[in-house]
Amino acid sequence: MIIDAAELDAAHAYKLLIGSIIPRAVAWVSTVSTEGVANLAPISFFTAVGRKPPMVSITLQPQADGVTLKDTFINIRDTGEFVTNLVTLPQADAMHGSAYGFEPDVDEFEALDLGKEPSEVVRAPRVKDAPISFECVVDRIIPVGDDGVDHVVWGRVVRFHVRDDLYLERGRIDTAALPAVGRLAAEYTLVENVFTTPLDKELLEARRGHRMQRLDGQPADWSPISTKEWSPSGEVRVAPGSEHSNED
Repeated sequence: MIIDAAELDAAHAYKLLIGSIIPRAVAWVSTVSTEGVANLAPISFFTAVGRKPPMVSITLQPQADGVTLKDTFINIRDTGEFVTNLVTLPQADAMHGSAYGFEPDVDEFEALDLGKEPSEVVRAPRVKDAPISFECVVDRIIPVGDDGVDHVVWGRVVRFHVRDDLYLERGRIDTAALPAVGRLAAEYTLVENVFTTPLDKELLEARRGHRMQRLDGQPADWSPISTKEWSPSGEVRVAPGSEHSNED
């Protein structure tokens, strides 16, 4: 299958990207508005982009209408600050719920019954019990695409918060102790295997054609990307706590 990118609309291009670039780390981004209202959103277009100074990037799309900017971006643009929090399995449902389009005056920590921890440098709170959090200040904001409504944000990390039992030495993290949650297309994955290469040929052969194990009881070939609840903006269309709110 060869696909000409010039013939794709934004939704189809998005599906191809998110279904191909897997797994993606999830930045659970906490911000605060200029009015002091706290916001949370999961962003999977997220990676490290620098070492000295340490720097990360997140890419934010508009809301489902393709035009309106998301609260997370507005808060980052207006305050110049944000926090990225690591998501582990016990927090996965709350993280997913934070993708719902709450009104700007809603404190999403309160709406999702999540605890806050104060940051040291930035005004945005951290997610309580997040094993790792980065306090970030904006380095640059780059408009992306023909419409200029997608934005890449580069954030300079000014504070690392690492749970004591995870920090080993000289910056090393005990990654095997983290049940980190990553993003696939419209689903999530639990990071629970580690390996170095080469692996035994018999093991490789035994896993040929092997599908991922589902933890949610859905059929092996099911995907929320085929349901009406899925949104090409990454938003959750059903309010947290409602029936089927686990579908993206």
